[in-house]
This record gives sequence, C-alpha cells and structure tokens, in this order.
Amino acid sequence: MKKTLFTIFFYFIITAANSQSNVAPAIAENKLYNPSSNAKKEIQEAIAKAKQQNKHVLVKAGGNWCSLCIEFDKFCRNEMQVDSLIKADYIVCYLNYSEENYNDEIFAQYGYPQRLGFPLFIILDGNGNRLHTQSSEYLEQGRSYNKRKVMGFLQAWNKEALNPALYKRNK
Repeated sequence: MKKTLFTIFFYFIITAANSQSNVAPAIAENKLYNPSSNAKKEIQEAIAKAKQQNKHVLVKAGGNWCSLCIEFDKFCRNEMQVDSLIKADYIVCYLNYSEENYNDEIFAQYGYPQRLGFPLFIILDGNGNRLHTQSSEYLEQGRSYNKRKVMGFLQAWNKEALNPALYKRNK
C-alpha cells in the first residue's frame, strides 16, 4: 500500500514538473519585463514586424514588481478570444519601468505615459506613430480584467478599426 501511494505521489510530482516546463521560463517566474533589454531596439523590431505583417504594435509598459501587469498577461493568455485577437492584430513587446531601468528616453518619446500608472498600453502603427495610450484602470475588474472591456479596447485600435474606408459617407 505504501509503495502504491508513493508511486501515485511521485507520478503527480513528475506530471506537475513537466507541465511547468511547457511554460516559458520568464512567464513562469513572473519575469515578463527585462530591465536590461534594449527597449528602443525591441520596439523598432516590433514596428518593423508589424509593418511587414500589417498589424499594430501593443507595447505593454510596466514591471515585474507590478501585480496587475503580471495579471494582465495571464488574463490575456487564459482568455482564448483575447489571446486570439492579440495574435491576429498586434505584435506585442514589453517596456520595462523599474528601479533598474526606467527607460526615461522611451517614455518621454511617448509623452510620459507613466503618469497614468501601470500597467499601461501604447498602440503604435507600422510606422512607429503612437496611435493611443491606454491606462489599464478602465479595463480592470477587481484584481483582474473585464473581458468585454479588454476586447473592446483591442478591437477599437486594430488596423481594421482605423481603416478610413469604413468611415466614408455616401454623398
């Protein structure tokens, strides 16, 4: 009986360990934001990729110290419709804001959005133009996020929503 219980216990430990290995190490450790990354270069690469793929860039600004920043990422991955919408319409990059690296130059370039609190989201087009800055405050629900509001935000700023042809009036 003891061997059977030990075997079952051992099986659950191995299974749990293996399921963790499928998660990216940075996300598993809540290390979405890299203070030592070259944010300017990463954003430029995201812009180039967005232009090539006919998408916009979703810059997620915050830090590993920010529980709502980590929660937003988790929320987006767990809500299939939100995850699909992001993958279809955006190139995502993370902009660190922490004691190790405040990325002052980048935040200045986008109009000092850190004044809105964190997390915050900056939408860029494929040419690097800032289209919108969004405080997460309007997307939150308790200690997480409201799916309808997040979907509405993402849909309101995707390429199709900004297509001028949608707004032509027949005269």
